[in-house]
Amino acid sequence: MAEGVKLLVGTTKGLFIVEGDPGRESWKVKGPHCDGWPINHAIGTGDSLWAGGGGEWSGAGVWRSTDGGESWELTRLTRGSMDEWAANDPDFAKMIGWTDTPLPHGTAFSQIWSLAHAHGRLYAGTKPAQLLVSTDGGEIWDKVEGLTDHPSAAEWQGGGAGLVLHTILADPDDPRKLWVGISAAGVFATEDGGATWVRRNRLSNADCGHHDHPAAPRDGEIGHCVHNMKRAPGDGETIYQQNHHGVWRSSDGGRSWDDISAGLPSTFGFPIHVHPRDPATIWTLPLNGDSQGRYPPDAKAAVWKSTDAGTTWADKRAGLPQEACFFTVLRQAMAGDRLEPAGVYFGTNSGSVFASRDAGETWSEVARHLPTVLGVEVVESA
Repeated sequence: MAEGVKLLVGTTKGLFIVEGDPGRESWKVKGPHCDGWPINHAIGTGDSLWAGGGGEWSGAGVWRSTDGGESWELTRLTRGSMDEWAANDPDFAKMIGWTDTPLPHGTAFSQIWSLAHAHGRLYAGTKPAQLLVSTDGGEIWDKVEGLTDHPSAAEWQGGGAGLVLHTILADPDDPRKLWVGISAAGVFATEDGGATWVRRNRLSNADCGHHDHPAAPRDGEIGHCVHNMKRAPGDGETIYQQNHHGVWRSSDGGRSWDDISAGLPSTFGFPIHVHPRDPATIWTLPLNGDSQGRYPPDAKAAVWKSTDAGTTWADKRAGLPQEACFFTVLRQAMAGDRLEPAGVYFGTNSGSVFASRDAGETWSEVARHLPTVLGVEVVESA
């Protein structure tokens, strides 16, 4: 019997699971899970699910489920202001069931911002930016010192959301290769399993020129305020990124980048997604600009699709609101399935989830009135 699609939707008030039938026509919402924690990102394979989040109040942690989301267990990693309050207020500590238990990373970071699973390992990106790795399914997490100790770390600057490690990409064939995106420190890559890292932000198209915006390309680099990255399928090293000032493509693993923004209505946006089988088909959702409200241009929603690796773009509006649309789609709030035709999904800060079951040609709203959507991912088949 064919299985449907399961979306993991991280929000400011917990994780929701949005399930579609095999035809991707009927959808139901389950949740909230994870005790209402802010969940920035969640991933899953079969019945094994992980959700990362937290904040200043709770500290950071990763929730784990081994039964498809029916039950969850929390691994707390850092302390929050809740712990300080409880330590000084026995009544409050009793009310919330708090005990003074040492946490493995102290107060080193406040949130988990991203998760990835590859080659039997789990990775997590944090705020402020660190990379963690777990080899036991998410119970014990160690810091990847090679990235934290990068010579440029002292000069990393945070973006509007702070200094966050929001994207983790793995090479499906080579466990030694990883790429991460840090806002606003740029793209970093390792080819030795995380022992050493190199910064990869160099422009390849010399005619890009100089721009006055601090996040724009200049001095031979694309700009360090990376918003999201996706690796293309296949045996090459094609990576796409949406950053604060355009959409970019690298054909050499990030060693050089080409601007492919021409044809889009704006250079500003957060998410980008690539087809699971076709490395030349990509989708993005431009917004009107970082200082103009960060909503769809002309308040009319459109997902922009390219089938030629960003050489040309077409706006896909069918089923999306075309009047008074002021939502934002955040960096981790677009994902896709591996079905045929490929499904594409995105969530909004106004609490809606939209789905396309025809590779982004047409859209329908499959969930609404959720809290602010921070992340959307599709559970992979076991």
